[in-house]
Amino acid sequence: MKLRKMKSFFAPLTKLEILVGLYIFCLFGAETMGFKMVPLFQIGEMHFSTSVAIFLLPFIFSINDMIIEVYGIKKALAVMRLGFVIIALIALFSLFFTLLPPAERFAPFNDAYNSVFGFSIRVSLASLVAFGVAQLTDILVFQKIRSKLGKKSLWLRSNVSNAIGLMADTVIFITIARYDFGADVANNVQYLVGLVLPYWLFKMCMSVLITPLTYAGVKWLKKDKVKQQPREKEGRKGQ
Repeated sequence: MKLRKMKSFFAPLTKLEILVGLYIFCLFGAETMGFKMVPLFQIGEMHFSTSVAIFLLPFIFSINDMIIEVYGIKKALAVMRLGFVIIALIALFSLFFTLLPPAERFAPFNDAYNSVFGFSIRVSLASLVAFGVAQLTDILVFQKIRSKLGKKSLWLRSNVSNAIGLMADTVIFITIARYDFGADVANNVQYLVGLVLPYWLFKMCMSVLITPLTYAGVKWLKKDKVKQQPREKEGRKGQ
């Protein structure tokens, strides 16, 4: 009995489990490390920079596309709900842990810890709402285009759904997190558009660049399905 348990423990992961693991990693990385800004380029006196989360967010949307393409919309929505719960838990526990008093030996590092993991309720809310709306939008748009075009033009379905989902993510997050209630609407619109457009364009560049990865991921996942179909037919004949 113990030997069986050991074998099941060391059993290889399924491809879907690996994909969900990568999805969770990208979410966790974007939520915990994404606040760092890096310089991109300069035009005159204007400096353009972006969050390091730009290197992870497009992969999240690409994984959505892979899952829908191979396993269907229900599985993609289940993974999205899991991601939403994970972000909520990260926000809650980060807030809770930063409020706890530090041990004597840890006290010199407490401010650094709080600066990394402590964030406002407003930013946490922005992240949750943006993720939920953007992921749901991406999944539904991808599925809608797929129902019209069938299985062809994966690149079109992927990039159009990603473009709309990433725009929703960017607009909602920046609006909730950065809107200045002390300024007038016109001033806020000018400021927010200046943040949203370059950030969204940088995300889309990443999304387009990883399109070949989406194709490779779908092909990789479908290999198992092709192998399983003959087995299923054999099983039916045996019955």
